[in-house]
Amino acid sequence: MRVVPNLYPALERQEVVVHTPRHVRSVAELADGELALVAEAWSLRATAARDEGFRYVHVLVNEGRDAGASRGHSHSQLVWLRERPPEVVGEADGECRACAHLADELRDGTRVLEERGGVAAIVRWAGRLPYELWLAPVEHPEGSAFESPLLPTALELLAKSLRRLHAAEGGPVPLNVWVHDGPHWHVEVVPRLSILAGLELGAGIYVNTLDPDEAADRLRAAGA
Repeated sequence: MRVVPNLYPALERQEVVVHTPRHVRSVAELADGELALVAEAWSLRATAARDEGFRYVHVLVNEGRDAGASRGHSHSQLVWLRERPPEVVGEADGECRACAHLADELRDGTRVLEERGGVAAIVRWAGRLPYELWLAPVEHPEGSAFESPLLPTALELLAKSLRRLHAAEGGPVPLNVWVHDGPHWHVEVVPRLSILAGLELGAGIYVNTLDPDEAADRLRAAGA
């Protein structure tokens, strides 16, 4: 695998992580060993960013042109930021909402896809778009995602969840993935199966046409 500068950075510092020399188009196609190398690369570059005075690295994956990908080969992007972004800052206010949310979901079980090695994958109960997923450590983690031994496990579970999604929809799905490296780090997955229009973009009110409980049933039935 390789980490190279982004030729067209939108911000001060951006890098591209090429996931594998094999020509694959999705994280879903990566083997566990390749996923472990991706996690290691993210961790090493996050350390380099901190050493150079960047407090936060925003890790993202775009798959499919409808989700903003300009290259078909599976890759992720690392955006080096001087400060934590507003979305992550907002998650740090008050008590850990992620812990409460996970506890409720695991107790109910309806929207839980799988729990593996201390990481859970769930369908968001109020997802913005169909099949929105959330993967996070079950127990409140200590420290950054990029220092956590659970990050490779989270990526393995991400790949399996994407394979389920592809099977449920009959083929590759355009989607965005990102890591929120807050007090309770987690991975968010937003498939782009609906078009964001004036209501969503202008008012912040999202219309999800697929009930999350049904989405979870479809994904579990799809296997992986």
